[in-house]
Amino acid sequence: SSYFSSAATGDMPTYQIRAPTTALPQGVVMAASPGSLHSPQQLAEEATCRGELRLMKNREAAQECHRKKKEYVKCLENRVAVLENQNKTLIEELKALKDLYCHKAQ
Repeated sequence: SSYFSSAATGDMPTYQIRAPTTALPQGVVMAASPGSLHSPQQLAEEATCRGELRLMKNREAAQECHRKKKEYVKCLENRVAVLENQNKTLIEELKALKDLYCHKAQ
């Protein structure tokens, strides 16, 4: 029974320690190997291209956002105009009804 418990306590830490240490260097080697194929100049050019692409996409997204905002504001302005006309009409109708009611009351 004592052999079994010491083997269990001996195996668990060894497994827990070895699993991450064997996995980490492989991951590091795999991540580092593609970079070693490119020169620093190539890496800088790729970074510049990625940066320019990101800026271009950002510009396009900003233009689309501005276009949508202008369209939204235009719709709001049209709605304001319609509601102002409707309000004016209702005010005139209310005034006419008040005048009619006042004349009947006299």
